Formats: sequence, C-alpha cells, structure tokens
Amino acid sequence: MLISTILAAALVVVSVIFITHIYRTKKRIERQTYTIKQLQERQNKAELNLVESTLNPHLFKNILNSIQSHAYQTYFALDRLGSVLDYILYDSRQQYVALKDEILFAQNLIEINKIKLSPLFELQVKVKVDERDPYYQKNLMAPLISIDLIENAFKHADIQSPDAFIRIVIELGQGIFTLTVANRISERPPLLKVKSGIGSRTLDQRLETIYGNHYSLDRVKENDEYIAQLKINLRGYENEVRSARR
Repeated sequence: MLISTILAAALVVVSVIFITHIYRTKKRIERQTYTIKQLQERQNKAELNLVESTLNPHLFKNILNSIQSHAYQTYFALDRLGSVLDYILYDSRQQYVALKDEILFAQNLIEINKIKLSPLFELQVKVKVDERDPYYQKNLMAPLISIDLIENAFKHADIQSPDAFIRIVIELGQGIFTLTVANRISERPPLLKVKSGIGSRTLDQRLETIYGNHYSLDRVKENDEYIAQLKINLRGYENEVRSARR
C-alpha cells in the first residue's frame, strides 16, 4: 500500500514537471515565432520602401544629363551606368547583398557623378576596407543604402566655387561598415521641391526597420560644411538575427 502511494505521488510529480516543461517550451516557441514574424514584417516594409527609392526617375535623369554634357567621357560613363542599372534592377531585388557589391555600386555612382565636375574640383574618395573581414562578403547589407548620402553631396555642393569640395570615406573593420560624406554647401539658395527630402526619409525608415539599434546616422552642419556619417554594426545585427531564430 505504501509503495503504491509513493508510486502514485511520484507519477503526479513527474506529470506536473512534464506538463510544466511542455508549457514553457510552447511559450518559448511562441515568443521565438513572434520575434521572427516581427523581423519578417520589418523586412517586408523595408522592401516596399526600397521599391519607392529605386524607382526614383530623378536619379536616372541626373545621370543622363551629366553624360550628355560631357560627350568625351560618354563611353566610360555608360559602362559605369550599365553596372549601376544592373545592380538597381537585379541585385537590389534581393533581401540582402554582400557589402563588397554595395561598395562597388557606390564607387560606380561616384564615378558617374564625377563627369559633371571640373578637373580642378576637389573630390576625395578613400576606401579603407579590410577585405579579410568576414563581413565583406556576407550577405547582410541592405542594397542601395549608399545612394542618398552620395547623391546629396553632389546635389548640394557648389561645384562652381573654387573652394568647394566633396570628401567620401568608405570603411569596414571588425564587422562595422562606415560611410562618411562631407561637402561644402552651396551659397546659392536651393530650389524648393514639393517632394524634397523623400530620399532621406526613406533611408531613415529603411535603416530603422532593418537594423534597429545596430546603426547610427548623424547629419551635422558646421558653418558652410555638411557632414553625414552612417555606421552599421553588421556583426551585432547578425547576432541578433541568429538569436531570434533559436
């Protein structure tokens, strides 16, 4: 009788432990599923914003106007433009691209914009990338992230002024991507446009939606100089995504 009572009690305890374990496991799976769903919803929203930014006709109009005004550089510019269009039309449809591909896109975009500049214009482009960094080739970069900062520099710089400049620095080290763009601001008042600032707002939304607290974007105006710096912690972002999938 005593043995039966002990066995019954043990069975109850085991049952309670088993049920508790199942309940906790179910709750953990529900939390993980909810987190993954949130990340997917963020990504879907980011892709919609990406479509809005990639189908902006002003980008192509500016590039084509630059090519037409410098016929002697047409062949070179068209070759770079072909690469840019391929990236926008095909590679940018992916959820992520390799950082090396986004950097190449940025360099091609800079070369295309260069044809509108005087040979005496101060344009400095520095690429400080550790190609041994594993994040150089990992598909963790949202495509077309660099368009807005680079295009704005060429748009707002006073390219006719003798003391004007544009400086662009692209860096990668220890899993952190940095893009710094600086330019002297034109003294001429900009033309006001109804849709002015859409590119910047889209960039902010995409960064917040995709990378959350793993990025920073600072825009600073000091006297006649404008500086924008974007940092993305690819290592931290990858770790967060991995944790959400466990």
